[in-house]
Order: sequence, then structure tokens, then C-alpha cells
Amino acid sequence: MAQDKGRTGRTGRTAPKGPARGTYAVGDARRQKILDTAVEHFAQWGYNASSLARIAADCGITQGGLLHHFRGKEDLLLSVLAQSEQHDVQRLFSEPAESVAAHFATLVDLAADNERRPGIVRMFNTLVGESGNPEHPAHAYFTRRYARVLAHTVELLEAGVARGELRPGTDCEAAGRETLAVMDGLQIQWVLAPGSVNMPSRLRTFLDRLLRDVSVTGTGLPDALPDALPDAVPDAMPDPLPGGS
Repeated sequence: MAQDKGRTGRTGRTAPKGPARGTYAVGDARRQKILDTAVEHFAQWGYNASSLARIAADCGITQGGLLHHFRGKEDLLLSVLAQSEQHDVQRLFSEPAESVAAHFATLVDLAADNERRPGIVRMFNTLVGESGNPEHPAHAYFTRRYARVLAHTVELLEAGVARGELRPGTDCEAAGRETLAVMDGLQIQWVLAPGSVNMPSRLRTFLDRLLRDVSVTGTGLPDALPDALPDAVPDAMPDPLPGGS
């Protein structure tokens, strides 16, 4: 007859057990804490001035414990950037846009989402500035990222021209570059003075005006639902975008 599980064998030793329950969950939680802490350090001090020792101390672990999860500071940086990009893709770009208007609405949602992640936005702006140096470990990442985002935007706009949503002859590359420039410019203004600019509202104003200029019907974005844009402090500075509301 088979022995009951958990009984000892003839040697009297307890049968080997698998990994303790929760071990992996604890490891995942610690890794996530390291990533979250690194975001704040990279946002405040940039990559070069950030220290693995300080990041580990703020996580309540040793630097050796941190290196158990990440091979080094460059690996930690690229892991932070990959996590942020994965969030954006899963949260907002998992489904292809049905129209240019739908894509623009998704960009407004992304701006609203970023207002709820100030650490990520501060880190992004800091690292983009640093990565202008070709020797920076994130230089290749941001170069590829901007090329990929621009190509995706241009492809969506060209599809809009092909299906008759946008006017023939629309300069899709120029519109794509302007859109990226406005999004990043608003983020810089928001990081410097969060109460002075409502990112999603200002971005929506720009995209609505752009769509009216290039759409065949001359119509802009559909009216936003009451809960589509979060309440924000009214702009305390002049509208940075000519013609904005």
C-alpha cells in the first residue's frame, strides 16, 4: 500500500520539499520594489549620478541583494525602460486603432495616464536629455524608440489617407513629428510646473486642430465624455499652443 504523503522513509529523514510557498512571490515583489525605487533615483539624479548602493539601501537590501535581480546599473536602467514601455503598450496600444481619430484619442488617454505617473514622466525627461550623448547606455534605446513610434504614427496616418479619412497629399511624416514634439514639449512643461498645464487637455486641443486641418470632412475629435479627462488645476500661464482653448 502506498505510504501517506509527508511520512518519513526508512532513514527517518523528511522527504525533500519543493520551494517554499510564496518564495517566488517575495522575489517578484522585491524585484518590483527595486524597479520602482530606481525610477525615482533616475528621475532625480539621472543615470550617471545614481548609485546602486543608494537604490539598494532605499529598498532595505544590500547591493549584493540587488545584483541578485539585476546584473548591474545598466541592466537595471534598461529593465526600468522596458517595464514602462510594456505598460504603455498593454494599457493603450494593444488593439489597432480603427481610425486616426481613435488613435489621437488614445494619445490623450496616454497623457492622462502619465499625469498619474509623475515619477515615470520625470525619469523619461531626464534620461532623454542625458541620452543625447552617444555613450549613454540608453542612447540606442531612445533612438530606436523614437524611430519606432514615428514610423507607427506615420503608418496610421497614411492608412487614414488611403481609406479616405485624411486629405490626399497630407504630409504624414510632418504631422507625426509635430505630434511627438507637442507631446514631449507638454511633458517638459508639466514636469517643471505641474499646476501650470493640463497635459491631456492641451494635447487634445492640438490633436483636434490637427485633425480638422487634415481630415476630408474638416471635423476634429469627438466631444470628450465628462469623465474622459481628469480634473486639473486651471492653467496659470498663457496657452503654450496658439489657438488653444
